Amino acid sequence: MASDPKPLLSKDLDALAAQFYAHCAEGRLHFQRCTTCGAWRHLPRHACAACGSPEWEWSPSTGRGRVFSWTVTHQAPWPGLPTPYVVAVIEMEEGVRLAAGLRGVAPEQLCLDLPVEVELVRVSDDAAVPFFRAVE
Repeated sequence: MASDPKPLLSKDLDALAAQFYAHCAEGRLHFQRCTTCGAWRHLPRHACAACGSPEWEWSPSTGRGRVFSWTVTHQAPWPGLPTPYVVAVIEMEEGVRLAAGLRGVAPEQLCLDLPVEVELVRVSDDAAVPFFRAVE
C-alpha cells in the first residue's frame, strides 16, 4: 500500500508567497514557471496545474498585461484611504492573472483589455507590492 503524500502545510504555501513578495521588494516581478512544460503560474504553488510536475523556477515577467476585470471601491476599509479606488484583475503577457490596485485611471476610463504595466510600490523599508498603471 502506498503511503499518503505529505499534506501541504499553510506555512509551505506562505513561504512561496513570501518568495514572490521578496522579488517585488527587489524591484522585480517574477512568477513561477514549470521547468517541465513551460507553463506559467500564479498564485505560487508546489505543482504545475498543466502537467503536475513539482519542478519549477522563478522567471521574470515583462510586467505588461491587460485589464481582465475590475471593481471600483467607494467605501474605504480604514480611515484615510482615498476613494474611489480600483482593484483590477490583470491578465499578464505570460498568461497568469494577478489582482492588484490600478492607479492613474479614473473609473469612467476603465475598459476591458486596457493595456497596463506594473509599478512596484514600496510599502515599507523591506516590502513592495505590485500596482498597475495604464500604458499610454
